[in-house]
Parts: sequence; C-alpha cells; structure tokens
Amino acid sequence: MNAPIGVIDSGVGGLTVAKEIMKLLPNEQIYYVGDNARCPYGPRPIAEVRKYTWQMATALMQKNIKLLVIACNTATAAALNSLQKNLPIPVIGVIFPGARAAVTSSSSKEIAVLGTLGTVKSGAYEKAIKSLVSSSHVVQLACPKFVPLVESDEYEGEFAREMVKETLSELEGESFDTAILGCTHYPLLQGFIEEAFGEGVKVLSSAEETAKDVERHLEYINQRATRTKPPVHHFYTSGSTPIFTTIINKWLGIEDPQIHSITFSKA
Repeated sequence: MNAPIGVIDSGVGGLTVAKEIMKLLPNEQIYYVGDNARCPYGPRPIAEVRKYTWQMATALMQKNIKLLVIACNTATAAALNSLQKNLPIPVIGVIFPGARAAVTSSSSKEIAVLGTLGTVKSGAYEKAIKSLVSSSHVVQLACPKFVPLVESDEYEGEFAREMVKETLSELEGESFDTAILGCTHYPLLQGFIEEAFGEGVKVLSSAEETAKDVERHLEYINQRATRTKPPVHHFYTSGSTPIFTTIINKWLGIEDPQIHSITFSKA
C-alpha cells in the first residue's frame, strides 16, 4: 500500500528517526510535521504536549497516512497511549524501542537516560527499561539546553561542545556503560556526547530501533509500499522554513526538499 507514513516531532529532532526509516524502507513515502514554532515541548505541561501532539496527528490523518510515528520522546510519554486507543492506524513511539536498544547494548544493565525535562519527569524510560530487565539501574539527566542548540542550527561548533561537556558533568561519579539519547534532537549532538563520556560508554539513539518497529508493523498489517519510483517526501513546519530547510539539507542530504508551512489552532 503506497499511502505515506506520518512522522511527528516538536521540531527537527524527529528527522533523525525519518532518516533511519528512509534508509531501512527506501520505498516508503514520509510526511513529516515539525512543530518548530512551539518547540521545545520538554518544559511544557503534559496536557499541553498531548494537545499539540493530537493536532499534528490530526493534520497527518487528513493526508491518509497508514501508520504514525511519534518521533518525540516527550510527546510519546504524553500522548502515545491516547493516540493508540483512538486512531484507526498503528501508532509507534520512540521510548520503548530506545529502552530495548539500551538494555540489549548494556552488559552491566546500568544505563543513563539523557532527555528533556518532560521525558525525565515522566519516568517513562525507567519504567520501560525496568519492564525489560527489572534489576536495571537507571540514572536520568534532563538536558534542557540541547534542543534549542539543534533547533537554532548551532549544534556543530565549539559552543555546542562546551555546553554538552558542562551539562554532562552532572553525571560524574555515576556508574553506567550505556547512555540512551532520550530525545530525538540529541543524535545531532552525539559526537560531542560521546566525546564527553569517553570510550567506556556506548551512546545510543532510539531512531534505528524505531525504524525496525515501523518495518515490523508494516509487515504485520501487510502494507509495505510497492512503488517502483523513489518516493517524494513532504515536510511541514510551523516555524522557520529557512532553518528547517538547512537542517534537512545537511541531515538528510535532500537538496530540494518539499517543504510546506503549517499552522495550528491555539484553541
């Protein structure tokens, strides 16, 4: 079935998930919505995040998507259950795939979770990790400065390196061999995060595991794309189109992306 896959995020972070889906499933078309105008979601109340997530999902349902990926950890924690219960299509979040990847990778089962304030406060990662291995030790750190760095396209320079180093210094003295990037924006800072932690810590993103879940769901519902020509992906942003375009160019390597503006009701 050649209907598109919907991917939603608070901003550009979910492009890390879209990239892995494109790599694993090159025949699938993606409709992506980034709510850059209201990013970051991390500090917002859960009810507000749930409302915004529903607005994005509703916009994509009008595009006749066959599956929805909530490519935002904060939104997954706030709205996954609600969307799964009420939408007529499969809905996949990024938290459980990330937890699964961390547990599989960690030999000590001592895991650090780097996330937004909202994701850390929800405890969703700790719950997911412990549902897989109850004896796991989980330490969490909110990194509220990371998302603005990525959204402003300032994630590659010395300023970003120093901010990452300063933020992660709060974990000195903690014991863990694996760190999960509990926000889909953070893989754009992964090099600096790995540098700050050193060789003894494996740093993982949920993006690759989430793409595998998408593949499994499409197989299960028998809706893999059958097109013979490469799909044209569409990207919608509620914020700055030039910054959005720049990051898509750099991160996805799409030279002339189909980018559209989208506006959400304040009601």
